[in-house]
Amino acid sequence: TMADLAADALGLLDAVGWFGSALLVFSLMQARVLRFRIINTVACVILTIFNGVLGIWPMVAMNLVLTAINLWFIAKLWRDRRSDTAYAVLQVAGDDTYLQHFLKVEGAEIARTAPNFDGLTDSGERTAYLVLKGQETVGAVVVRDVGDGVARIELDYVTPRFRDFTPGEFVYRQSGLFRGHGFRTIATPPGMVDAYYDRLGFTRSGDHWELVVATA
Repeated sequence: TMADLAADALGLLDAVGWFGSALLVFSLMQARVLRFRIINTVACVILTIFNGVLGIWPMVAMNLVLTAINLWFIAKLWRDRRSDTAYAVLQVAGDDTYLQHFLKVEGAEIARTAPNFDGLTDSGERTAYLVLKGQETVGAVVVRDVGDGVARIELDYVTPRFRDFTPGEFVYRQSGLFRGHGFRTIATPPGMVDAYYDRLGFTRSGDHWELVVATA
């Protein structure tokens, strides 16, 4: 009957509203910046439709504005992802106080994502880089000179907020950082499987990935 169809439609609409609200709350739990913006945008679109059907225009207006703000930030974040000026790379000594502080603060997450990394002390065999976005440190890369012009990656860490952007790639793009140390090849640890390196121009060589350092 018409009454049953109307009840079903209202039930479906109610479910859509609850789903949109739950998705909005879920988006606020995301540590990654881009993921937060995308999920929040989807939630706002759903709630815009939900409130539009009910004729709650102030909520429609608010969600439309939030959607526009999210889309603006998503576009900006996407541009930054490939921009050579969005991040800065700073070479530091292995015993640099701030680097040691960063590694300690991020210690639990580093242990989870790079269990073979056992800390860092100043050494002529190791070179460390901090990756920054403005005043925020978003990652660290540590390589070890294993001889024959090869720099072996010991740590390639990015904080959870920036995992969608792989800012460590800015270290590898700036070949002068490695060329100045006489490195001709950058190699990952044996057994590492990660499409991240494939996207940067690394090639598979046996049980690891390698990148030839560009000449001047």
